[in-house]
Amino acid sequence: MEIIPSDQENILIGIRPIERADEDALLSSEVAVLRHAVAKVRRQSGAARIIARTLLGELGFPPTPIPKTHSGVPTWPAGIVGSLAHHGTVAAAAIAEKRRVAALGIDIEPNEPLPEDLIEMIATPREQRMYGLRLLQRRDLFVLKEAVYKAYFPLYMAFLEFQDVEIDIHTRLGYVPRSNCTFLLELHTSDNVIGLAYSLPERM
Repeated sequence: MEIIPSDQENILIGIRPIERADEDALLSSEVAVLRHAVAKVRRQSGAARIIARTLLGELGFPPTPIPKTHSGVPTWPAGIVGSLAHHGTVAAAAIAEKRRVAALGIDIEPNEPLPEDLIEMIATPREQRMYGLRLLQRRDLFVLKEAVYKAYFPLYMAFLEFQDVEIDIHTRLGYVPRSNCTFLLELHTSDNVIGLAYSLPERM
């Protein structure tokens, strides 16, 4: 597992390749929720939870189940906020203590060009005016908006479309106009593009 340093020292981030045996890492309550999922999804979910449990161990938690609700939101131990993500070959997780971080979302994508026909679906008209084609063809906006959604949903229990979120790369802020709420953003790029969105308690 690789630890990704966060700008916010209270957030722990990890990534790891997905391996064939990772579905065996699922605990019984997690398996119950995923019993109808295909093997690939179980492996991805197992890999993300291996990371999450390792990070929780850094905060003194014993190995603990991380089931998900009917809406798909992971259920974390008391006092913890967190988020899970994966693409086809790599999984990621981020956690923090709720007293230090109020909301948290992570997403990960391979560092590959975004299909051009998705640009207008993902980027708002304002973002298309703000950013050049080179940035719009990257997956940066995609992962940041997905991360914002994952941080937003547990707070407001409402779905967001890509057009509902405005990303300002320069100020590293993600804004949801309908709720007048703003999230801090981080973008980490290597072989993968990792988007992180979070809100501090004093910003809520």
